[in-house]
Amino acid sequence: MISATALKNGTTFLLSGTPYRVVKYAHQKIGRGGATVKLSARNLVNGNLEEKTMNSTLKVDEIATVKKQLTYLYQDGVNASFMDPASFEQIEVPVEVLGDDLAYIKEGGNADVLFWGDKALSVEIPPKVTLTVVETDPGVKGNTASNIYKPAKLENGILIKVPLFIKSGDKIRVDTRTGEYVERVS
Repeated sequence: MISATALKNGTTFLLSGTPYRVVKYAHQKIGRGGATVKLSARNLVNGNLEEKTMNSTLKVDEIATVKKQLTYLYQDGVNASFMDPASFEQIEVPVEVLGDDLAYIKEGGNADVLFWGDKALSVEIPPKVTLTVVETDPGVKGNTASNIYKPAKLENGILIKVPLFIKSGDKIRVDTRTGEYVERVS
């Protein structure tokens, strides 16, 4: 058991059977009343950021999470298969746990998967990845006076908006948090 006042940033804990990781911690003491702890905590099951307010005397269960770097192999629609490069053990993670982040992991690429015991909670991918443009319309010469974007299909199947000078076959950097074009990679 861990006191609510010990829930500093990065601490993982169990509240009502759900695992959380503290993102932001604030301790408040107002007048004669008891102190309260305000947390911004990420729900490790569904990935949502939740605001929690609790009494400073509350005790919660601390949990131990382990981050493993795994190699992505393939997905079958229900599960995504990863391999531990040290032991060559194959681990299946449900696709709904990985969410939209799975589209940014290339086959044979590495990803950090967070585990609580044997259960996979989330995947951490880099904030920016480099992908190849598979299909896009050619840009019209003279249309460069303003920021005009055109649709482009990437190697992972995602459609995004790119500037007019991007051609099919170009490598571009994409922000994985927003899914937007960042820059062309030479």
